[in-house]
Amino acid sequence: MADTDTRLIQGRYRLHEVIGRGGMGEVWRATDESLGRRVAVKCLRPLGQQRDPASLAVLRERFRREARVAAALQHRGITVVHDFGESDGVLFLVMELLDGRNLSQLLADNRKRPLPVAEVVDIAEQVADALAYTHRQGVVHRDLKPANIVRLVDGAVKICDFGIARLGADIGFTSRLTGTGIAMGTPHYMSPEQIGGGEVDHRSDLYSLGCVLYELATGVPPFDLGDTWAILIGHRDNTPAPLRSHRAELPGYLDLVVLDLLAKTPDGRPSDAAVLRDRLASGRAASSPAFPFPTTAGLPALPAWALAMGTGRAATTTLAGRATLPYDPATALTGEWTGAVRPTRPGQPPTPPHERVQAGAQAQVDAQPLASAIPSPVASVHGTAPELVAVLAGRHRAGLGLGRLGRWEEAADLLRTVVRDRAHVLGADHPDTLASGYELAFALARLGRPAEALRQFGTVAEGRARTLGTDHPETLAARQETAYALGGLGRHIEAHAVYEAVLAARERAMGAEHPDTLRCRHNLAFTLGRIGRVAEAYATACEVADARARLLGAEHPDTLATRHEVGHALGRLGRWSDALAHHREVADVRGTVLGPDHPDTLAARYEVGICLGRLGRAEEAAALYRELVAARTEAAGPDDPETLRARHGLGVNLGRLGRWDDALAEARAVCDARGRVLGADHPDTLVSRRETAIALGWLGRWTEALAEYRRVTEARTRLLGPDHPDTRSARADETHCRERLGGAA
Repeated sequence: MADTDTRLIQGRYRLHEVIGRGGMGEVWRATDESLGRRVAVKCLRPLGQQRDPASLAVLRERFRREARVAAALQHRGITVVHDFGESDGVLFLVMELLDGRNLSQLLADNRKRPLPVAEVVDIAEQVADALAYTHRQGVVHRDLKPANIVRLVDGAVKICDFGIARLGADIGFTSRLTGTGIAMGTPHYMSPEQIGGGEVDHRSDLYSLGCVLYELATGVPPFDLGDTWAILIGHRDNTPAPLRSHRAELPGYLDLVVLDLLAKTPDGRPSDAAVLRDRLASGRAASSPAFPFPTTAGLPALPAWALAMGTGRAATTTLAGRATLPYDPATALTGEWTGAVRPTRPGQPPTPPHERVQAGAQAQVDAQPLASAIPSPVASVHGTAPELVAVLAGRHRAGLGLGRLGRWEEAADLLRTVVRDRAHVLGADHPDTLASGYELAFALARLGRPAEALRQFGTVAEGRARTLGTDHPETLAARQETAYALGGLGRHIEAHAVYEAVLAARERAMGAEHPDTLRCRHNLAFTLGRIGRVAEAYATACEVADARARLLGAEHPDTLATRHEVGHALGRLGRWSDALAHHREVADVRGTVLGPDHPDTLAARYEVGICLGRLGRAEEAAALYRELVAARTEAAGPDDPETLRARHGLGVNLGRLGRWDDALAEARAVCDARGRVLGADHPDTLVSRRETAIALGWLGRWTEALAEYRRVTEARTRLLGPDHPDTRSARADETHCRERLGGAA
């Protein structure tokens, strides 16, 4: 769809302005010229060329079927679908234009504080009434969450996008994590039966509504945990804390109703939404007795594919100081149409699967009091073992919260004490002790201490192998992180051996196209490139990119991360024109989906600059790097590693343009900043030191250049060993410099 005020589709709908944009398309404010009314038009983007005509025909038919279901729903609490169709290959829905804010936005507007009690109850009753109607029609929403419930300015509440969430699975934007094409929702609001891949009926919507009401009433989801596995376990096994433990003034009946909605089995919840509506109405005049705790006996284990899910989120998070919604494939048709994903460093494999989405201000609320108020239990708590275990669990959560804030040093210090105390109370190989050890290792990795992280991940992997088995998913996750840490130390040959062993185990246990298997193969492709097997790296990355595009969609962040690696391999093969085209395409897609200033978009543009420089187009590369320096400085500050990376690229291309005085000044400034921020022996600092030496050589200052080359050689010999390829390269630079000095003499 072209951005134009005069675009007319189907000879009827005049598109005025884009009011939302996301991975699958755009939402337009429009006018139905036949009836003279304002409408919203959701346009699905044209699909990639990987779709064959037969698949497109199936998709169109499914779209029509789901759109008919949505259009047939007529209730004051449901967003009306007026029309649907296809125009110039673009599928579109015409819906009523809502004047209001969704509940996610309301919470963000309220700085994530809970809503007034009367408003929570009113929203609950209206949503229950709408669900009672749709469930009588045999329609289940499957993706109920704050972003899909809108509070209008007149107080009315409407649910958006019934039936449309299922369409995402066919288009590839709702993650398919099993061979049966199970479409996953957002972990914070998913029912246990959704998580387990079981049969889903109307009572799954009631569970999701319970999660939404819990968050509206308390300001946090029922399981406000740092990683997906913990959230999924919480939904399956854990009893949520009573609402009044967060907020004492809440009425007892609301506490009871919400916890009944959160029963682990469908039979434990209200039988239908009409019963829920009546209970809420009568509860406003009476209080309820203390709530019962549901049990979890006999529940099935979580499926293996659940480990691969994205972290998910509460209703809002923060990015660069503003409220945003992280990229979530399940919201492509039903959410905000904007988002963000975790950044990936240029030229690096994707961040480990356990990396968390920053939780902004809420993480600070969660972490700070816990970190400061809970003493070391073994040293100072004199109570029963359950009390000790509870205190340790709180300290563990505080460590996760500190990590979400980026306060990794504090997180590591706290988690180290938790590992020690859990080992004392529970045993060194207890799953909780190992879980804290895993998080400690992750914090150490984020602090740039890969050697310590490697030792800690190794301890966790050995403990999990003893207690869970060598092929258990948690054991494999720890082993995979040891490989990642080995790569961070430059020990790529050892990392390659570990990745191959883990990959074989994942393929046996999960299959070749399981998301965890593909993540391991992606990292293997990266490592193959680092040990000189570039052709194999390229072939592996292409296979992973194709599989991820097929399973997750061409614009999914994981797919784009692997395509980024494909472009990097093309460059290593000397195919710089192909690499340039590849990186530009990735940058364009990320710019559209995530925004032009998103870290992932900027990372792809950085690679574009590398390709331009290699193709002799240094003027273009320097201009691009100046833009990147400005964008990175505005987003993260002048000393952020990515800002310094962009400045390094600028300096390199100034040298290519023959501006060696400017190049030397830039290289020295970046080297000094990297030494201060990353450390004198950090690989990036050494690269900048080498660039300083190169500029000195071009200026004929070979004695000064030799001193810089020597420092690089000494550091790499000390850190990597005398036979490491980078060390040998440094010695070659030093030898060349000596030869030039000899020639000058």
